[in-house]
Amino acid sequence: MKFILALYCVLIATASIAQIPGRIVVSINDDWQFRKGNDWSSAMWGPVNLPHTWNKDDVMDDIPSYYRGPGWYRKKLTIQKKFQGKKMFLYFEGANQVAEVFINDQKAGKHIGGYSGFYVPISDFIIAGSENEILVKLDNSHNPDIPPLTADFTFYGGIYRDVWLVATESVHFSFPTAGNSVFISTPSVNSKKAIVSIKAGISHYGLGRRIVVSSVVKDAKGLAVSKTSSQMTLKGRRESDMQLPPITITNPKLWSPDSPYLYSVVSEIRDASSNKLLDQVTNPLGLRSFHFDAANGFFLNGKPLKLVGASRHQDFKGTGNAVPDSLAVGDIAILKKMGGNFLRVAHYPQDPSVLRACDSLGILASVEIPVVNEITESETFYETCRNMQVEMIRQHYNHPSVIIWCYMNEVLLRPHHINDKEKQKVYFSEVTRLAKQLDSITRKEDPFRYTMIAHHGDYQRYRDVGLLDISMIVGWNLYSGWYGAKMTDFPVFLDAFHKDYPRTPVVVSEYGADADPRIRSGDPVRFDKSVEYTTRLHQYYLTEMMKRPFVAGAMIWNLADFNSETRTESMPHINNKGLLEWDRTPKDPYYYYQAMLSTTPYIRILGRQPNGGTADSSMSFCSRMLQVATNADEVELVVNGKQIQNGKSKDGLCEWIVPFINGDNVVEVVGRKSGKMVADKAVIPFLVQPYYLNIGNIPFEGMNILLGANRSFTDHNNQVWVPDKEYCKGSWGHMGGKWFKVIGNNRLPYGTDKDIVGTEDDPVYQTQQMGIERYKLDVPAGEYELKLHFAELQGGTVKELVYNLNDPERIEPKGKRVFNVVVNSKSLLENFDIAGQYGIATPVVRTIRVTVENGVGIDIVFNSIEGMPVLNALQVHSVPIPSTRAEAQSIR
Repeated sequence: MKFILALYCVLIATASIAQIPGRIVVSINDDWQFRKGNDWSSAMWGPVNLPHTWNKDDVMDDIPSYYRGPGWYRKKLTIQKKFQGKKMFLYFEGANQVAEVFINDQKAGKHIGGYSGFYVPISDFIIAGSENEILVKLDNSHNPDIPPLTADFTFYGGIYRDVWLVATESVHFSFPTAGNSVFISTPSVNSKKAIVSIKAGISHYGLGRRIVVSSVVKDAKGLAVSKTSSQMTLKGRRESDMQLPPITITNPKLWSPDSPYLYSVVSEIRDASSNKLLDQVTNPLGLRSFHFDAANGFFLNGKPLKLVGASRHQDFKGTGNAVPDSLAVGDIAILKKMGGNFLRVAHYPQDPSVLRACDSLGILASVEIPVVNEITESETFYETCRNMQVEMIRQHYNHPSVIIWCYMNEVLLRPHHINDKEKQKVYFSEVTRLAKQLDSITRKEDPFRYTMIAHHGDYQRYRDVGLLDISMIVGWNLYSGWYGAKMTDFPVFLDAFHKDYPRTPVVVSEYGADADPRIRSGDPVRFDKSVEYTTRLHQYYLTEMMKRPFVAGAMIWNLADFNSETRTESMPHINNKGLLEWDRTPKDPYYYYQAMLSTTPYIRILGRQPNGGTADSSMSFCSRMLQVATNADEVELVVNGKQIQNGKSKDGLCEWIVPFINGDNVVEVVGRKSGKMVADKAVIPFLVQPYYLNIGNIPFEGMNILLGANRSFTDHNNQVWVPDKEYCKGSWGHMGGKWFKVIGNNRLPYGTDKDIVGTEDDPVYQTQQMGIERYKLDVPAGEYELKLHFAELQGGTVKELVYNLNDPERIEPKGKRVFNVVVNSKSLLENFDIAGQYGIATPVVRTIRVTVENGVGIDIVFNSIEGMPVLNALQVHSVPIPSTRAEAQSIR
């Protein structure tokens, strides 16, 4: 629920009205009109409600890029005459990224930056008793003077958070940076006594008025605990600051993740003569003490606490970044249920509801401004950064959950002037200068919290530039075993840094790996996008961090999948490192963390999605890895009623090789921990493809085969595709050729990461067998439908991931190949030129009906005319026998 101090629908002309003193706040989210483009006078307006973004759909299409430009919003608003003389404001929680606000054709205000809230005073432009027009121009175009400049997320445009109409008396608490100008700090807190300091900013319009400013601390039941007040005489039209006498609370209830007890501070301004209430605001108060220790990590209320949690981007499937508060709060609840105690609000300040949820649920947090990847060497850019940092701190100052302010993320990832070392030296010095300015501003604005920069893993570069010596905490975004190197390099990096900087607290501010829930592997490897590999990576990383007390925090990247329009890979436009899918469906690694962080016995069978594989030789089952997440010491496993050898948990995971049968597999596990039993049960659908097609131990109805891959894939029709194999007599498989691999790409184990245009099932086409000579399937006699899937994977300009530091773009030589395809001695394709006829990374499907008689099976022959023939995938399915001769003739 929105934190508002009074919610009366009295401002709108259609509502009844009462004269109410103090502040009035009303939502005006409904009944707007929107037009995309620069011409606001055009008739092309359409109705919208807020929150709204104009990029909800175009960031997911197959056309590169998305609309970044101007858009207009307008709304008609009638305000009754009784409110004449009130000070009136529009409060925008967030609008991306340059906003200009007009009231009745007069410019009322402008705001730069897409992620902080802002107020626009409108009293001078509103006509009470008449209809008024609000007109808002927004522009999310790239602007070199506004961060973020580049990033691995989408810069959605629009008024994507709530908008409020605020009315106050002529004397009120200020909001020059969209906070309420009541700043609460707790300079001393322990179990016996807490000191609360309160500073207030006051706006006033008039001379000689005497006021009383007071603040009352109330407990969770609303009962007053303590009070402070002070008087002042207002002089002129200006802003005034007041430091109230400190409040002492004896035997306070301390705030922590286990017990997030919240007091509230109700602050008022009253007329000293009449006692009339002029303004009132309420802020949360959590009483806690904390500090970071370079050797022993983080301490809360005097006790060590390992920070374990995740980062969060604000978008959601189907809504973009125009997310209602209920979904934002739901994310924090999901993190809490996982056992997490920390949220990195990245890479920008988010909706106010996020930190309110952190306060109430007991999630500690860091917040940052979007200085990501690079900077612009201009004073305008620097000033924008400074303003953003001040806005962020002042707007979120009173949240007890916040313990860290961050102001840069991987800022040396894309250094400028790579071919001019002298200019690059100047650029690096400017980055350092800006970092020092932002750090200094932060410490001045808030001396009670810590500062942090999050760096990518180029240790020497950050050390040489001097960025490791500025912030109070150093954050490392580390992806050993994913973007490069080996998993085992991760602890080596941590130990080396701690040895060199023994007095600097450190957190792992990002780590993780892609997890496409449609992709499974019994033998997972780096960058195959399988969930199994990602689960193992999280297991290894968390274990290594828990061993090291000097690592204060582990911040998973990311809580949920999020949109990054420029990404391609197995799931185009999505960074799928999330513990949750874009719609917040949990993935296996989420349950792994539940097992590791739970304080009670826990067990969960992983890999419940449809899966598939090839039978073990002539057997009727497929041996495949099964993972179970648990904190139990030992686990009993039963599969399809048969007892499997007990497993011992290692760092939260048990793994077995399990004989899966074709169809539904009933899996049951029982674990024991400290004398207590915990159990789980799952039904796992598994498609077992027969190894031999002429035995009949598994009924053959058809198969979907991925060539050049070692992973299974479930497509959008819920069809399971299994990896290819080499042919042997009586079986099926390819003859000749090799797996396609991008030359010079040491990251991908096989295949490409290109976006395959025109399909939802990119993994079907992202791998292939190059130089294939034949494909044989020794199927029984019958009628079959055969589909051959092709896509040219070589050629074109490929935009690399930001983490490929060597080459932001690569130009691949075009795959020139022309070949014929013959099926059972009948020509299917002649002079087939995939790239020439269809283009690069475009799916091509060729279908043929095949009648198999006399034990000949299906024999597909590839004859090269130029270059190497390829095949990406294959489907063969039996066709029901026609019931009449007429049907038979129509099929043939």
